[in-house]
Amino acid sequence: MFFVQMSGFPGSGKSTLARNISKLTGALIIDHDIVKSALVHTLNEAPIDPKLAGKISYNIDWSLIDFHLAQGQSVIFDSPCLYEEMVEKGTQLAEKYDASYKYVECYLDDIEEINFRLKNRERMISQIEEIQSEEAFKFTIANSKKPAGYPYLVVNTGQQIENYILDVIEYINS
Repeated sequence: MFFVQMSGFPGSGKSTLARNISKLTGALIIDHDIVKSALVHTLNEAPIDPKLAGKISYNIDWSLIDFHLAQGQSVIFDSPCLYEEMVEKGTQLAEKYDASYKYVECYLDDIEEINFRLKNRERMISQIEEIQSEEAFKFTIANSKKPAGYPYLVVNTGQQIENYILDVIEYINS
C-alpha cells in the first residue's frame, strides 16, 4: 500500500499523471479541485471566502485519504502541496497506516506552456484560468515544499508522459 502526494503548479500535469498512475496501479485519487469546486459550487448562492473554502476542502480531502488508507487502499492526493503542513499531514497519515510515502513533483517552469494548458483544459470552478503574475509563478515553483527525510521524485512534465511514467511507477514501487 502506498500514499502518493502530488505537487506542482496548477497546469503542470499533476492530474494527468495521477490518472495514469491510478490506471497502472489501481490506486484511488483524491482530487482537491473536485472537492473544492463542489464546495464552491454548492455555496455559490451564499458566497464563501475562497480561503475558507480551501481550508474546508482540505479537511474533507484529508478525511477521505485517512478513510481509504484505513481500508488498506493505495491513495494518490492530487493537490499543489504548497504548504509545509501538507507534507507533514501526508507523511503522518502514511506512517499511521504503514503505507509507503511517495512525493512526486510535476515541474514545468515554462509560463507560456502552463498558460496554454490552463486556457485549454476543461476548467473546474476552483481552478485558475491563467497565471496572474510571473513573479508569483516563479516564487511558487522555487518554493515547493518537499518532505524532509523521504526520497522524492521531481519529473519534467514539459515532455510527453510516456517519457517519464515508467520512472514514476518504478519510484512508487521502490
